[in-house]
Amino acid sequence: MKSTSVLAVLLAGLIPAAAYAQTSSEPAAAPPAAPATAPAAPAAPNPVQPTAYPAKIALIAFEQAVIATNEGQKTLADMQAKYAPQKAKIEALATQIDTLKKQLQAQGLTEEQHAAKLKEMDAKDKQLQNESEDASNAYNAEVQQALSKVMQKVNVVVQDYVKKNGYTLLLDVGGQQSPVMWTAAEPNADITQAIVEAYNASSGIAAPAPAAPAPAATHPRPSSSTAPKTAPKAPATK
Repeated sequence: MKSTSVLAVLLAGLIPAAAYAQTSSEPAAAPPAAPATAPAAPAAPNPVQPTAYPAKIALIAFEQAVIATNEGQKTLADMQAKYAPQKAKIEALATQIDTLKKQLQAQGLTEEQHAAKLKEMDAKDKQLQNESEDASNAYNAEVQQALSKVMQKVNVVVQDYVKKNGYTLLLDVGGQQSPVMWTAAEPNADITQAIVEAYNASSGIAAPAPAAPAPAATHPRPSSSTAPKTAPKAPATK
């Protein structure tokens, strides 16, 4: 009887323990997850609105303006005077070649005389081409160097003029490579002459005296491809 009661007590004590061991071996249920919420989208930045400025367009033929100033005209006149001896030498050589051509067409020349004059004419023709090319290159290089200094000073006057007169855009329409094909600017938007007058007033250089008319030519001039140019294109400004 005593042993039976002891076994009952032991069984009574083991049952709750087994039940507890069974329930503790199972994973505990996770608490219900909170409902996921999508992150708030960032606010779209406000687009920057471009500011519209009232357009006031100015047009200028810059290279022509530089050459048209008193200083530009004086520069060209000085260069022409400097190269006048070389020009006269080239024209005299052209006259000699013309004379030889006429002699070759004359009757009564022997074969030796004809060959000698033809050889002389060929030599003078090569000399004319070489001297004309050298003189033209030297003249153009020196004129461009001199005019580039004038251009820098004219550019200062241009910048001051457009600022004082409230222009918002300046277009150079004088060059052959100008990208401007058309503009609706007012007819009085061309400030070329105004710049020439403003620069003449600030430079203090008087207009050069008009050149004396050249005498009528009595011999053919060298071709335009070899003769020195009187108004080469000035270097462009940026």
